[in-house]
Amino acid sequence: MAIDLELLKLRRSSVARYIAPLREGGSLPALAEGDDGYKYVVKLRGAGHGAKALISEFIGGLIASATDLRVPQLMLLDLDEDFGRTEGDEEIQNLLQASRGLNLGMHFLSGALTWDVSVNDTTPEEASQIVWIDAFLTNVDRTARNTNMLLWNGALWLIDHGASLYFHHNWTGWEQAALSPFPYVKDHALLRRASRMLEADAVMRSLITPELITGIVGMIPDEWLAQAEPGIAPEEQRRVYRTFLTTRLENSRIFVDHAIAARKQLLSL
Repeated sequence: MAIDLELLKLRRSSVARYIAPLREGGSLPALAEGDDGYKYVVKLRGAGHGAKALISEFIGGLIASATDLRVPQLMLLDLDEDFGRTEGDEEIQNLLQASRGLNLGMHFLSGALTWDVSVNDTTPEEASQIVWIDAFLTNVDRTARNTNMLLWNGALWLIDHGASLYFHHNWTGWEQAALSPFPYVKDHALLRRASRMLEADAVMRSLITPELITGIVGMIPDEWLAQAEPGIAPEEQRRVYRTFLTTRLENSRIFVDHAIAARKQLLSL
């Protein structure tokens, strides 16, 4: 079934109020309120891997949203040049000043709890689809130690795709990276539960199409691409992202078969 790309286009708002830093992880996202009155977890372009993390979050979040997986709604958020000047913490003030311009937010799931794989459970079908999407996106950051999954309203929600597409931290050799079996899948938090990988492959390939990939990559903001790789034109970067993802899609059995083998190894221990 084709996905209406208009439904994936992000709304744009401005950050009206900085509430608090969220000190989990190394990117120091912020809890903030937009001028639309909603609260957002804001990924700041001045933190960590900068615009590359925002691009990974943008691509990963929208692709996952196009499937049956639950991802908090993403939002483009502007931060004006005066924002943060009254912040008392110098580290946070510097971060906010370095993040002026366009940032990325996701709706704050109030009351959500961290998904604990030793306590919380999901179906083999959902677990397999999540393992599939993370292997497809080469997301290295969904382990038992740091699941980046939340329990909200009785359901599993995926957050933080900023560690996806790690090939773009070194643009050489991306053609080979596109065909990687994704060896980090052995550490995936849901691998033990993912007994339906072949079925997940069929489902996800029916939902994630080359047309969907082209549409999402085409919506990456130019200013993020310009900051991420100043020496590479935005359209060339888009071409690489598009080709990387369509190549992985066409060759999904490489990472699916590897995940199946890794699960067998895990269960034998």
